[in-house]
Formats: sequence, structure tokens, C-alpha cells
Amino acid sequence: MKDAETPIEVEWKRRKNPGYYGEIDRACTFVIPKGVRVLELGCGTGRLLAATRPSYGLGIDIDEKKVAAAKEIHAGQDNLEFRVGDVEETDFSGMEPFDYIIISDLLPVLRDVQKTVTGLHAVCAPYTRVIITYHSNVWRPVLAFATLIGRRSPDPSYNWLSTYDIENLLSLSGFEEVTHSGRTLLPVRIPILSWVMNRFVAKMPLFNWFCLTWVLVARACPAVGSGKKRRDEPTVSVLVPTRNEKGNIEAAFTRTPQMGKWTELVFVDGNSDDGTVEEIGRCIEKYGRQWHRALLLHQTGKGKGQAVRQGFAECEGEILMILDSDLTMPPEELPKYYEAIVSGKGEFINGCRLVYPMEKRAMRFLNMIANHFFARLFTWLLGQRVKDTLCGTKVLWRRDYEKIAANRAYFGDFDPFGDFDLLFGASRLNQKIVDMPIRYRERSYGEIKISRWQHGLLLLRMSLVAFRKLKLS
Repeated sequence: MKDAETPIEVEWKRRKNPGYYGEIDRACTFVIPKGVRVLELGCGTGRLLAATRPSYGLGIDIDEKKVAAAKEIHAGQDNLEFRVGDVEETDFSGMEPFDYIIISDLLPVLRDVQKTVTGLHAVCAPYTRVIITYHSNVWRPVLAFATLIGRRSPDPSYNWLSTYDIENLLSLSGFEEVTHSGRTLLPVRIPILSWVMNRFVAKMPLFNWFCLTWVLVARACPAVGSGKKRRDEPTVSVLVPTRNEKGNIEAAFTRTPQMGKWTELVFVDGNSDDGTVEEIGRCIEKYGRQWHRALLLHQTGKGKGQAVRQGFAECEGEILMILDSDLTMPPEELPKYYEAIVSGKGEFINGCRLVYPMEKRAMRFLNMIANHFFARLFTWLLGQRVKDTLCGTKVLWRRDYEKIAANRAYFGDFDPFGDFDLLFGASRLNQKIVDMPIRYRERSYGEIKISRWQHGLLLLRMSLVAFRKLKLS
């Protein structure tokens, strides 16, 4: 009688190609921070789940041998639990929500993808992200040949799904895509060449289309009607960075609407010499009682980015808003941002000046061209559509900003504007970014503070930072 397979033998069958599985590990661990709750469907021997270093990890697989191997291989890791079960029939009700749910190379063997994914709502919170890895149909003949020659395990495949099919099934199941990207061009491990093909060439436009492995990150769609007025409305902080904007200060007080349970105005002044500080003080005295709080901070550093970070550190609201003090983005538009984030349409609401026609002198022609160029570039870099990267108005939850701030060292202190620090951080956390079209107005007071050539070079430098940190990961 043949001896029972050892855990290592079971794992070896699972890992006939360590180069391929290494890329899967890298893709998922880039998305998932360590120390969070992770659920993996079809966990096999637990290799990927363990690689995420969760605070608590639960793996479920229908194969008893693989689950037994997982328990033995990862014995002593109290943060990992493995169960035998059919993920299509598992009842998740009663479990606490998970931060991340992994469905890696599992879709082809599911008989009912929609049913399986719909069941995950029981363990999803608004912050939960579902990570799906799958194969491109372009590689179907190659994978069939690999199975024939024994380089790939002959797992049963009931279906081959395109990206469109997966997105449609997610939509039918009450989920929506946040981002997706190709990861692997060379699924075998060849020194140097594998790095070049998978970490660099695979991320390039056109070549990306030929990737074997794709990674899709999704979130649960906001509940229908969640945008209606709630019993406990969130609180709002409107941050206004200023520098020589005296003529716009009173309008910032009188035109900014009250939102949520209460709204506060926080001004951060960057050493104005035109009377802006005195004007803010006068308006606080005149209008301050209309607000939960009206506060003036004197900037301790340089640049709008530093002013935003200093101001957010003092804000008390649950929702953080940035309003440029030139008021070219009308303050009256802010309730649209509020409704979009409260209803769950997005987790990071980004102002967009490039949809509606703008007033004639609102933006110089070369600035317009540069904005369109960088919008396309950053849409590719971030993996989400962002049409206007330089609109100063951005809205996000305080809890999400705190995560961005905690992870700021990943990109470094590189952004004098503040826009990209927030955009890059939101993308890194796979938050849903939504553009909010606004009608851009001419400046009525003061001078434009953007130097098109100097700041254009800075934008190119920041593009390289994003490419290195987001694409070459």
C-alpha cells in the first residue's frame, strides 16, 4: 500500500512553478498590509494566506489533504486557522468582517461564481477589499499545454472568465471594481529576465494586455438609499490654505455651506503680507458663531502640502475637505462632495475642472494641456480614472486620511502641493477614487501661484516616484 502523502509532497504538487506563485504572493502582499484580518477562499496549503502576515487569517478549502497539510506546515502560528469546506456552500453569517478577502485562481472551478461572491457580504464592511487573481484567456492554449506536459496541476475548470465577465458577475453580486492590472508576463523563474519581464515590461501599456495573471480589487457597493439623510450625520472640517488672499476671505465665510451635524472652517496661512491674517481674524469675529469652530493657524513650514498636513492635524471633523482660497472652485459645490462620500459612491472625492466649460481666463492654455497630459499619465499610474490631478478640492474621511498619513513614508515627503500625497496614498490603500465635475471660475483676487515650468518638472519627478512605488512593486 502506498504511504500517505506528506505535507511537503502536497505543497510540491501545488507549487510546481515557484516563479508563478511568487508573483501571486507579491501581488497580494502589496495590496494587503500586515496585521489585518484576512479570509482566503480556496486556500490550498495556506502559503499565500501566511505570506500576508495577518492578525487573524482564515483559510477554507474543499480538499482535505491540502487543509491537513496547511495545518501541519503552519503549526504554531496561532493567528492562522484552516477549515475544510465548500466555499460555494459556506455560511459566513455570524462571523466578524474581514479587512481583505482573497480569491486566488479559484473562479475557474466555481460552478456558481455569483452565488459564492454574494455570500461574502456577510463578512464585508465598507472598508473590506476583495482581491481576485485570474488568468487571461489569451494564455488558455499555453496553460492547456503546460497541463499536458505536467508543468501545471490538472485542476478541473468549469469556466474561463474574461475581465468583463468577472466585473459583470461582481456587479450582479453587489460588488464593484476598484482597480485591476496585469502582473505576470513570464510565469517561470529565470534570473534577471523574470524581474525585467514581470516587474517592468508587464506594467507597460500594450505589453500589459499580454499578462498571464490579472489582479482585480473590488469592494462592496454602497447600499441603495445609503445617501439619504441619516440619524447621525457626520461632522465636517473645511480646510482653507491661504497666502495673500485677503479679497477672498469673507466670501469663504459667507459662501461655504453648513454640512453634516456641524461644520468647522480651519484656515492655515502661509505668511501672507497683504492683510489676509487680519481679514481672517475680522471674519472670525464677525461670522465665527455661525460655525462649530472657525480657526486660524499660522503655517510652520512651506508649501500647500505642508499647510494641508498641518491643518488636518488640527481638524476635528469626521470628513475632511480642502477648499482653495482663490475660490475658483465655488464653495457652493461642496455639498455635492459631501453627498458623494456619505452615500459611499467613493472614498476619495477628487475635484475635476476639465468636464464643464470654464470661464475664459480661469486656466491658461498650456496649463490646460499639461493637466490633460498628467491626467492620462496618473490614470495609468494609479490604476483608476483620474481626470484632473491638480484640482485643489479633495474630500476624504478622517479615518482614511490617518491611514494615508501612517503610510506616508512609503512614498516619502516629496509633494509640495499636497494633491499627490493624498492621491498616491488613497491609491496605495485601494480606496475608491471618484471625480466630481465642477465649473471652474476665474480668480477674482490675487495672483496665480503656479509656476508652470518649475512645477511641471516637479510633476514629472512625482510621476517617477509613483511609477517606482506603484508599478515596480
